[in-house]
Amino acid sequence: MPTDVASPAAPGLGIANTRVLRLAFGTALSLWISQAVGWSISYIAPVITMFLLAMPIARPKAKFFVVVVLAIVVSVYGSFLFLPLLLYQKAVGFLLLALALFHGFYFSAKGGAAVVSTLITIGLAMTVAVGSVSVDALLAIAAGLTIGTIVGAFVAFLSHVIIPDPPLDNSAAAQGDTPATIPLAIARRNAMRALTIVLPITLWFLVSVASASNMAVMIKVAAMGQEAANQKAGDAAKSLIMSTLIGGIGATVAWNVLRIWPSLTLYTLLIAFAGLIFGPRIFAGRGLQPNGPTWSYAFLTMIVVLAPAVLDGDFGSSADVRFYDRLLMFVWATLYGVGAIYLFEAFWPQRKSLPVEPD
Repeated sequence: MPTDVASPAAPGLGIANTRVLRLAFGTALSLWISQAVGWSISYIAPVITMFLLAMPIARPKAKFFVVVVLAIVVSVYGSFLFLPLLLYQKAVGFLLLALALFHGFYFSAKGGAAVVSTLITIGLAMTVAVGSVSVDALLAIAAGLTIGTIVGAFVAFLSHVIIPDPPLDNSAAAQGDTPATIPLAIARRNAMRALTIVLPITLWFLVSVASASNMAVMIKVAAMGQEAANQKAGDAAKSLIMSTLIGGIGATVAWNVLRIWPSLTLYTLLIAFAGLIFGPRIFAGRGLQPNGPTWSYAFLTMIVVLAPAVLDGDFGSSADVRFYDRLLMFVWATLYGVGAIYLFEAFWPQRKSLPVEPD
């Protein structure tokens, strides 16, 4: 997810509006395609599209989208290697999984593309958790993640083609979107803090027989790890709470509207409308609003809370129970994440001065 701080909004007002429109259009289109076709965990596609379109960058080259697809494919199918160890040499397998997750967070914490790191985390955590319970479910999840990533990346690329950024003058183009240099000691510490959030919940999924039915929760947890890896402790805790609260409210409103008229058209329009509401709070000029990442994660939360409930295809009282149960799980996961952050800070306080280490 995006983490760059916004540049002044006025010079790039047109660019910001264009990116808001592209975010709403692309996410809604991706959701419509995924729901119309309806493969396993198809809601991954709009999540991927939203991730990519929430990045404050001009149209990436096609190579970037290929890298995104490869990141999820390698993490998904590469995680198969952990399964024999997790089943027969649990300590070794768990340590290797922890190491892989740590390096995923570390890549993002030291300035790498957060979207790539998040996808790697999702791929590792979801496939390992499901694979430890059912091989058949693992193959279905792996296929669904791969198809969803391909569709989501393609729709994001297509959205950039259909709604391109307006031309920039030379001075604006020269500014670029250069990420800040992050001391490696701080990056390692932030990655470890993110690991304290994600790893225990991943362990719970490893021993839970219901892991395949709670994939949306695992996506949220992976996103929570990224929030903790790319922000200061207090900001990360606030972001976790606000993104869950805002996204949960948005999902609840959309769910109750859909109960009145269950329709793919209305569902798509609701996601597009949400993109138009969240987008101005994400983008500012050529960068992000100060709280832009929080609103990006809120949009993610709305999608992953709402989409599994809609896929159930039932808008009766039993569907309401499942929807609110899932939402409650998100709340509990968020409260755990906030507690884990402050517990980590209590036992591993940040030194006042950390040297900048060379790469």
